[in-house]
Amino acid sequence: MTARVVVADDQAVVREGIVMLLGLLPGIEVVGSAKDGEEAVAQVAEHAPDVVLMDLRMPRCDGVEATRRIREEFPGTQVVVLTTFADDDSLFPALRAGARGYLTKDAGGDEIVRAVHAVLSGEAGLSPTVQRRLLEQVTQGPLQTGGGGEPEPPDGMTPREAEVLVLIAEGMSNADIARALHISQATVKSHINNLFAKAGLRDRAQAVRYAYMRGMVRPPGRSFT
Repeated sequence: MTARVVVADDQAVVREGIVMLLGLLPGIEVVGSAKDGEEAVAQVAEHAPDVVLMDLRMPRCDGVEATRRIREEFPGTQVVVLTTFADDDSLFPALRAGARGYLTKDAGGDEIVRAVHAVLSGEAGLSPTVQRRLLEQVTQGPLQTGGGGEPEPPDGMTPREAEVLVLIAEGMSNADIARALHISQATVKSHINNLFAKAGLRDRAQAVRYAYMRGMVRPPGRSFT
C-alpha cells in the first residue's frame, strides 16, 4: 500500500529535505507540503492525505493545534509528529491532540516509513526514545487500588484486559502480547476489543495516552494477575 503524505515544517530547507527523502522511499507518495499549521490543515482539506508528518513549533498555527483540527475535521487523516523536541511539554500535548505517531528528526527513512504504515494499521508509530519516556511517566504515576491494596483495573476491565492494555502501552504488537502472555492472537484481539469498548478507546494511540493518564503500571514483582 502506498501512503499519501503531506509534510509540514516551517524551515524550508528541512521541509524540502524531508520531501526529497520521502520521494526516495518505497510505499510513500508526497502529495503536498506546508510551512505552518494553517497550511497543513488547508493541504489536508485539498489532498485528503493518509498521513501528515507534522512539525510542532511553527508560526501562525503550531503543530499541536493543527493536529487537533485535522483529527477533528478530517478523521481519515492520521498525524505523525516529526520534530526536534521529545520533552514532555511537546510530547504529551501532541498525543492528547490526536497524534498517532511521534518521531524525532534524527529518525532514518526506514523508521519514518514504519511509523507511517504503523499508524495506518491502527498501531502507534512511536520512536524508541518516546516509548521509553512514556513508560517512565507511567511507572511514576499513581496506581488505583481497591480495598485490599492491590491494583484495581479502571472502567470495569478484567485483570487480563488491563495487563494487555499495559503491554500495548509498552509498544507491543498483538503477536508480542500473545507470546508474552502465552495466549493466542485471537484471544489478544478479543481482550483488546473488550477493553477498548469499556474505556471508550478507538485505537492503540489512544490506548497509550489512556494508560499514561490513568497511571496504569506494573511495578517490579507485581502484575495485574
